[in-house]
Amino acid sequence: LLAARADEIGYPVLIKAVAGGGGKGMRIVGRAAEFADALALAQGEARAAFGDVTVLIEKYLTRPRHIEIQVFADGQGNVVHLFERDCSLQRRHQKVIEEAPAPFMTDERRASMGEAACAAARAIDYVGAGTVEFIAEGDDFYFMEMNTRLQVEHPVTEAITGQDLVAWQFRVAAGEALPLDQDSIRLCGHAIEARLYAEDPARDYAPATGTLRHLRWPDAGSFLRIETGVAEGDAISVFYDPMIAKVVAAGADREQAAARLADALDRIEIDGVTTNLALLRRVLRHDGFRRGEVDTGFLLRHAEDLLAPAAPASRAVLAAAVHAVLAAEAPCADPADPHSPWALATAWRLNGDGYQDFELRQGETVHRLRAHPRMDGTFGLDFPDGSAEVSVREAADGTALVSLDGVTLRLRTRRDGETIAVHGAGIDHRFTLIDRLAASSGADADLGRVAAPMPGRVVEVVVDAGARVAKGDLLVTVEAMKVQFRITAPADGIVDALRCAAGDLVEEGAELVAFTPDETAPS
Repeated sequence: LLAARADEIGYPVLIKAVAGGGGKGMRIVGRAAEFADALALAQGEARAAFGDVTVLIEKYLTRPRHIEIQVFADGQGNVVHLFERDCSLQRRHQKVIEEAPAPFMTDERRASMGEAACAAARAIDYVGAGTVEFIAEGDDFYFMEMNTRLQVEHPVTEAITGQDLVAWQFRVAAGEALPLDQDSIRLCGHAIEARLYAEDPARDYAPATGTLRHLRWPDAGSFLRIETGVAEGDAISVFYDPMIAKVVAAGADREQAAARLADALDRIEIDGVTTNLALLRRVLRHDGFRRGEVDTGFLLRHAEDLLAPAAPASRAVLAAAVHAVLAAEAPCADPADPHSPWALATAWRLNGDGYQDFELRQGETVHRLRAHPRMDGTFGLDFPDGSAEVSVREAADGTALVSLDGVTLRLRTRRDGETIAVHGAGIDHRFTLIDRLAASSGADADLGRVAAPMPGRVVEVVVDAGARVAKGDLLVTVEAMKVQFRITAPADGIVDALRCAAGDLVEEGAELVAFTPDETAPS
């Protein structure tokens, strides 16, 4: 019946859980052949998140904007709206950046959408804070749903209206009338909120877990607001939403708000868990975003630019990483023998120049460097393309002023075992210090190993040991942070053994299925 209705509506369609929210239990279907699989995934997520598999089917618009109206109603029958928020920039139907007011919104459309939202609240005798959400495309807008709560992005509305919406909730709950009528609510300035998520945008925004080994926020102020529930040392687990924080900047206009938010994101330092911080920084500086040309397909359409590999580490960043190792490994002088040669940190050699070689792995790249430490704490550093003189001065705030090539950068370095992290203004690099004397296993990756792409819970195992499968066949479904992922066969072959069962909690990289591809199977 649902497939028939989808055919009547015409593809693309959207499958959406009726008890849903936050993008859970939603799937876009582009053609009839994909409907059955998408329905199963949507209902699986809906069952896990809401205990209700009921879904609805609606037409999916191709370049829509997601506009929502903040409404408030009291027990005396008063209903007002506090203007709109544009929440179009999304991934997996979940918001990433929200702003108020919406770009290109006219006074006429604002009034029309505001009245429609208030009418929806009146129709159900609603009391309290609520958000009426619309999909807009061209000159038309369509009711989508109403969220009967104060939402994550309410700070942008507070910034442009000067109103404390939490205080409004308390007043209404206490039986008081709304503090203001519609004509008394003013819109001033612009505000933008970015959601910092523990996820990997390069892997289809897969949720990430880990320990926040390093976390620094920029100082908040009159135009910057940071809301978070975590601190350095906290663990990000698979059991909760991946949002780490929301960062909100306000300005006299959209251009100023965007510039302030971009600057704030540049000053965030985070390490220990993969995040979307680099993506947020790129979005805020993207020409399309700066022009306000945002719709729900923005991230996918500009993925090539937004998800491009990070720029290679600069010479200053590499010098900071080397300094972190040299400083950590410098021996301590014996007070009884301060001139002992064993207390020198200059790589002194009896014959020839003193030096220390470094290999720093960053992704697939290995940086090979040679440092020449000196008694005054400076050092020469040989790069593949030349040499430089490096000086590092420790600042009072814990950062290091790294000078070379006539340029000085303020960077913060942190070493954790063989991992070295370097942070600065919009700079985040992680290196692994390679022990050149350590034996390498040299083992090749097991071609027959199907592993978990992220930590999570096994929802379903749909194959048996000994089964023959084709490339792309579903093997296992894993759920992480309320999102379900299909683990499929990497090639035609045979399932040798199952390493997991429904309900198991698995770590990233854990083997789920032992698998023999046809090209490697014994004849």
